[in-house]
Amino acid sequence: MLGLDSGLLYAIFGAALAVLLAGIGSAISVGRVGQAAAGVVSEDPDKFGSTLILQALPGTQGIYGLLVGFLVLQRTGLIGGAPAALTVEQGLAFFFACLPIAIGGMVSAFAQGKTAISGVHLVAKRPEESGKAIIFAVMVETYAVLSLLMSILTLFGIQV
Repeated sequence: MLGLDSGLLYAIFGAALAVLLAGIGSAISVGRVGQAAAGVVSEDPDKFGSTLILQALPGTQGIYGLLVGFLVLQRTGLIGGAPAALTVEQGLAFFFACLPIAIGGMVSAFAQGKTAISGVHLVAKRPEESGKAIIFAVMVETYAVLSLLMSILTLFGIQV
C-alpha cells in the first residue's frame, strides 16, 4: 500500500464518489439528450444550435463533481504538496462533504436531462420557443449549484 492512513482513504473515496456519481449522471443525461437532438437535427439541421445548448446543460454536474474532487485532493495535499496525515474523523468529514454534489449532482443531472429532452421536443415543434426550453432545463441547475455550494462550504470548514 502507499502508506496512506485511513483518514486520507476516506477523503479520497469521497472525492472519487463526487467525480463518479455526478459524472455518471451527466454522461447518461448528455447522451440521452444527444439522442433526442440527433433525431430533430436529422429532420431540420438549422435546429442544431438550440439542441446543442440543451444537450450541454446536464454536463455541468459532472464538472461540479470534478471540481469538488480536485478541491479534496488539493486540501488534503495530494495535489501540490505532501499528503496530510488525516484522522479518521477528518477523513470522514471530507467524505461526507462530497456527498451533496455526488448525490445531488447525479440526481439533478438525471432530472435536467429529462427536462432537456422535453425541451428538444419543444424546439422540434416550435423552434421560436427555444429560449423557454433552455430556461426550463436551467431551472434544474439551481439544485446542482446548491449541492456544489454545500460541498464547497463544508470542505473549507474542515480543519487540516
